[in-house]
Amino acid sequence: MSVRTIGVVMNGVTGRMGYRQHLVRSVLAINEQGGVTLSDGGRVKIKPVLVGRNADKLADIATKHGISDFTTELDSALADDDNLIYFDAQVTSARVKAVLKAIEAGKHIYAEKPTAESTQEAMALAEAATAKGVKNGVVQDKLFLPGLLKLKRLIDGGFFGRILSVRGEFGYWVFEGDWQEAQRPSWNYRAEDGGGIVLDMFPHWHYVMENLFGRVQSVYARAVTHVPARVDEQGNTYQATADDAAYGIFELEGGIVAQINSSWTVRVNRDELVEFQVDGTHGSAVAGLRNCRVQHRSATPKPVWNPDLPATARFRDGWQEVPDNAEFDNGFKVQWEAFIKHVLEDAPFPNDFASGARGVQLAELGLRSSAEGRRIEVPQL
Repeated sequence: MSVRTIGVVMNGVTGRMGYRQHLVRSVLAINEQGGVTLSDGGRVKIKPVLVGRNADKLADIATKHGISDFTTELDSALADDDNLIYFDAQVTSARVKAVLKAIEAGKHIYAEKPTAESTQEAMALAEAATAKGVKNGVVQDKLFLPGLLKLKRLIDGGFFGRILSVRGEFGYWVFEGDWQEAQRPSWNYRAEDGGGIVLDMFPHWHYVMENLFGRVQSVYARAVTHVPARVDEQGNTYQATADDAAYGIFELEGGIVAQINSSWTVRVNRDELVEFQVDGTHGSAVAGLRNCRVQHRSATPKPVWNPDLPATARFRDGWQEVPDNAEFDNGFKVQWEAFIKHVLEDAPFPNDFASGARGVQLAELGLRSSAEGRRIEVPQL
């Protein structure tokens, strides 16, 4: 069968996520496997066109990976008719302007989340893409994590009975940047640059809850800046103006209550950096990035509270690992393949800009809930 090549403008690949997950582990990995296989058996390879503000960084990446096209001029990349898709992994504050340019140029758009800093802007992107007739998608990578795929399998198989609650724990200690280098860029801690854990993580939690458990109907959140001063990449101390931890309670349709803690100021005492415990009338599960453990009601122990005696039961031993039963590819790469099939042969792709806007809405309402100290209902978009 034939092999064709399409151009993809990739803006923001000098950043950690844009480079590692999207360029190296997705686009270049797709080409190494021979391209994306379409329904007719034909294959599609991707020609990345790198765009960014720093020509030297772009040149280094291009040389390292044998990429011929890179530029600091977004307009020239968008003007090339061979480039069918525009991908955006820039800082959030720069995304809307660039995506609107790409829509106007008639490119299909794939973007990192959050798609914008406000619900109004996120909805404007969705409406502009629809009006122009271009296909659009937002990265929702956690849906493709092996642990959550196993959890989805349990839900689809009716393992839980009626789901009662979801408890999520996410985060790790991000060093302040003084005596040890920070693992995250400094803009993450400046609200004026689009930083903050609510804007970063609530869109993730939204699509996880929406796709696995049901529509989010209300939010009550507390966003906090636990570490008020940090040190940036140049060694300068700066004030952290964005939240570094958030504690949220979400009411979902069907009476499900979800509690999710998100923090860059927590030391990990769990098996994985993110874990979700789902409790139902017939069973419970704990899912992380890769693993998932279950306990059926027939195997549930019957503990009795007695603080005067040491616990004799080893509670973790009463859980069973869910088998893989499948080969799990990199989630970012899987979603790239799905979006390319969506563009070229109209294959389904539910993770569109409207979905992304609902995630931004939840982040915006979460911050409002924290500021006003109250529960806020989430209107349908």
